Amino acid sequence: MRFEEPVLLYGAGREALSTRAFLKARQPELKVFVTTDSGIAEVPDTEQIAAHDLPEAMGEHRFGLIVKSPGVSRYKPIFDIARAAGIPVTSNLNLWGAAYRQGRTVIAITGTKGKSTTATLVHLMLTHSGVDAGLGGNVGVAPLEIADRHGVVILELSSYQTADMSFLPDIAAITNLYPEHVDWHGSVERYYRDKLHLIDRDGDFPVALGAGAIGSAVVAKAVRDHRRLLRDLNEDELAAIDTAATASRLKGDHNLDNARLAAQIALAAGASLEGIVRGIATFVPLPHRLEEHQFGGTIFVDDSISTTPEATKAALAAYRGYRIALIAGGHEREQDYTELAGLLARNGVTTLACLPVTGARLATATQAAAPHITVLGEPDLAGAMQALHRHRRNFDAVILSPGAPSYNQFKNFEERGRRFVELAEAIFRPGQL
Repeated sequence: MRFEEPVLLYGAGREALSTRAFLKARQPELKVFVTTDSGIAEVPDTEQIAAHDLPEAMGEHRFGLIVKSPGVSRYKPIFDIARAAGIPVTSNLNLWGAAYRQGRTVIAITGTKGKSTTATLVHLMLTHSGVDAGLGGNVGVAPLEIADRHGVVILELSSYQTADMSFLPDIAAITNLYPEHVDWHGSVERYYRDKLHLIDRDGDFPVALGAGAIGSAVVAKAVRDHRRLLRDLNEDELAAIDTAATASRLKGDHNLDNARLAAQIALAAGASLEGIVRGIATFVPLPHRLEEHQFGGTIFVDDSISTTPEATKAALAAYRGYRIALIAGGHEREQDYTELAGLLARNGVTTLACLPVTGARLATATQAAAPHITVLGEPDLAGAMQALHRHRRNFDAVILSPGAPSYNQFKNFEERGRRFVELAEAIFRPGQL
C-alpha cells in the first residue's frame, strides 16, 4: 500500500494518532494534513487546515484521501463536496483491512450495548484456549495498532465503524439493536442500516445473534438466510458457561447473555470449553461499566459508559434488592425514556437525580409514572451528588447510569465516571459535610 498524494486526517483523537503513526511508518515523507470541527489538532507531523477552509482545499486538490475518525459523521455535507471533487473517504478500520486483513481470521462484533463485554470475553476465551488472538476497535487498541501481530483478530465496532466497513469478517455478531446515535446517523432507520451493514452483505460468513437481537425483524432481514447462523450451545455447554458466569465478576442477566454469545463465537473460532470457562473466570469488568466503590457505607456504581436507556435498565436489573438512587441524563440524542421511567419503581429506585439535558424528559416521565419517587433536578453532577447526600437515608446504592452520552458536560464518559467517584469519596466518606 502506497499513497501517491497527501492525506487529510479528519479528527484528532486516538484513531487519528494511530493512523498518523501508520502513515509515518509506511511513508515517512508523506505530507499529512489534519482538521477538526473545533479546537486545536494535536497530531504530530501534520499541518492543520481549518474546517471552514476545507471546501477551498478540496477544490485545489491539496490532498488525495481523507481518513475520517469514527466520531465524525459520514453524513456531514463536507464529505459530499469531497466525493464530488473525486477525493475518497476512508477510515482507520478500512486501512487495516487493506493492509492486514488477508491471511487472518476476523471476528467482528457490534450491537447497541454489550459489544465491549462480549468482545473482551471472546478474546479471553480464545487466548485461554491457546489461540493467538488480538483485540481492537472501540475496546483494546485502534485497528491499525493491531497490525499483523495475531492470527485471529477480534474487532469491537461501533455503528460509526460498521457504516462503511469495506471488508468482510469471518464471523460476525450482533448483540442487540436499539435506537442510538441518531444525531450522527440522521435517523433511527439509518442507524439500524449502518449497524447492520456488518452482516447485511454478500458473503457466506456465519453470524451469531445475542438474546436481544433474536426475534428482531430488522435483524432477521439483515441476516438474509437463517442457515448463516451459528449453532446453538448444547445443554452441557450452557451448564458450564452459566456455572462459570455465576462464579465470576459478570453481574446481571445481560452479562450472562453476553457470556453465552461470546462462547458461541469462541467455539466457532476454535476455542475449547475448558478455555471458555477459564476466560469467564478471569474476566474483569471494563472501566466505568458497573464498577463498584464504597464510601461511608454506601455502594457507588460507576456505569458511566451507559449511553442508552437500555443500558440503564440492565444496570438496575443487576442490583435487584437494593434501594437505589439513580443518576441519569446527559447529551441529547433523542433517547426515549418513557419505558425506563415506568420500570424505575419496580427496580428499586427510590431517588432519581436528573442531569441536563435529557434528564428533564426522564424527570417528567418519572413523575407521571411513579410520583412517589423523589426526583432531583440538578445543573451538574456535583450538584446531584450534594443533593443525594442530603437524601442519603433513602437508598443503599447510588448508580451513575446516565442512559445518555456525556458530551454536554464532560469530554467523554471516562471523565464523567472519574468525577463521579471523586465526588462520592469527597462527599460521602465519614466525617464529610
